[in-house]
Amino acid sequence: MAAQNDVRIAVPEDKPEQKHVQVSIKEDFDYSQRGQWLRAAVLGATDGLVSVASLMMGVGAVKQDVRAMILTGFAGLVAGACSMAIGEFVSVYSQRDVEVAQMKRDAENNKESENEALPNPIQAAAASALAFMLGAIMPLLAAAFIMDHKVRLGVVVATVTLALVVFGWIGAILGKTPVMKSCFRILVGGWMAMAITFGLTKWIGSTGL
Repeated sequence: MAAQNDVRIAVPEDKPEQKHVQVSIKEDFDYSQRGQWLRAAVLGATDGLVSVASLMMGVGAVKQDVRAMILTGFAGLVAGACSMAIGEFVSVYSQRDVEVAQMKRDAENNKESENEALPNPIQAAAASALAFMLGAIMPLLAAAFIMDHKVRLGVVVATVTLALVVFGWIGAILGKTPVMKSCFRILVGGWMAMAITFGLTKWIGSTGL
């Protein structure tokens, strides 16, 4: 009998699960996961920048004294940072209470609950206050060493404009959203806040109140 030779050729097997994991890691990253901390950081910095700059512009509309302008901005920095910290602490703590209560209800009903880390109120409060101060200190530093009143106002507006563009760009890059739209939206909002504060304070000051 003729000998039978079995020839076997190894064929690589496709691993759809591995391919799926690779595609998911590279292409399906969920940028909405960044939403919470990104919102808090950008909101805090933008709020500090715009609110303190608007306060300084309002004072500058009726007073040319640099000391009054700086003291008003510093008071706004401290008050705003405290307000942001307290507001974020209360908000996040309320969210934490809701999630803990839901976990207890799921346990009582023998339901599986998602094992997610609970939000940290103290961490959120500190982050919001720090972001606010970082934004608020920019117009203060810009105006602190300029004695000429009109130049000081112009420098504050220019500093805020540049910072708002940077904040809008950072938010768009991290969140993978359109850069021009994000920068334009935040820039127009900041200009409106400063213009309204300056105009109303100037009008009230001219009435002699």
